[in-house]
Amino acid sequence: MARTQHDWSEIAKRVLKAELKKRGVTYRGLAELLTQAGSPDTERNISNKVSRGGFSAAFFFEAMAAIGCHTVHLDHE
Repeated sequence: MARTQHDWSEIAKRVLKAELKKRGVTYRGLAELLTQAGSPDTERNISNKVSRGGFSAAFFFEAMAAIGCHTVHLDHE
């Protein structure tokens, strides 16, 4: 069965939240890491993006790199 754009947004949201939790990184911590990496963002803005699942691929990759996650597995979805 083909996945919709909404499905992929939900997967991206779950993957990001799971990786943050696995590493013990809060939205505040992610905001600090992104700021250090030269891509400033606020805790509130990150919370809003993640809760609605409406973030770009660029944000997803920036966030994953900032928390030290360099591999994503989609086969468990």
